[in-house]
Amino acid sequence: MKSFKKQIGGNHYKTLSIQPSKYIYYNQFNWYQGNVIKYVSRYNRKHKTAKGQLVDLRKAEHYLQLLIETFNNKK
Repeated sequence: MKSFKKQIGGNHYKTLSIQPSKYIYYNQFNWYQGNVIKYVSRYNRKHKTAKGQLVDLRKAEHYLQLLIETFNNKK
């Protein structure tokens, strides 16, 4: 898809071998999985300060917790 070749609002994914959106799409990850991948992939590329990096790591942690809770509720 042509849309995978562009990024709106920065270039923090452009330095990666494969953009997270493409990886998430082709591997059919769910919303929570996709957000964990997205935030972990960009935390040290998008943000130059430790505070900004920590925000993205906390976001990834939040989505991982949601994934764990969803998994536990299916048991």
